[in-house]
Amino acid sequence: MPHFYNVLTEWGKVGQSAEKTHGIPSAGREVELVTGEYEHTLDAKGRLAVPARLREELGSVFYVTLSMERCLSAYSGASWKAFTDKCDAMPYVQQRRMRPLFAFAARCELDGQGRILLPQNLREYAGLEKDVTIVGCNNHAELWDSARWREVNAQEMTPENIAAVMRELEF
Repeated sequence: MPHFYNVLTEWGKVGQSAEKTHGIPSAGREVELVTGEYEHTLDAKGRLAVPARLREELGSVFYVTLSMERCLSAYSGASWKAFTDKCDAMPYVQQRRMRPLFAFAARCELDGQGRILLPQNLREYAGLEKDVTIVGCNNHAELWDSARWREVNAQEMTPENIAAVMRELEF
């Protein structure tokens, strides 16, 4: 898993350059800034309502796959294209390390009620059973089991951690 983590960390840098953030076009595409925190519930069939704001940011068709934490990552079509382009540019050995991301990826289309069907294998990976928190994370959204998100958020949402992040980003 260390190699998988390193590749995902590098992927996290996609969309963070000035030309790929805040809805500014890049190479003919526009990558929306994904923000906010939303709480929703999975229904018995594994469908998740996507908030209207996120539907605008992610689009009506987007891609959901594994994350380096026990959650899922959802990418707009433009962000997914940037991701696949970055993978295509990698040497074959590195591309193989990306296999889990593609094997588990699901192309999700919104239904008439603004919901997506999350495949069982993705729900199991992230431990999604009922309560789901959707968190905007710059060029993608994360789908968390709500109880797990509260634990992670409690650790990350401290003045000390925010200050450390700001220093790391040289703000």
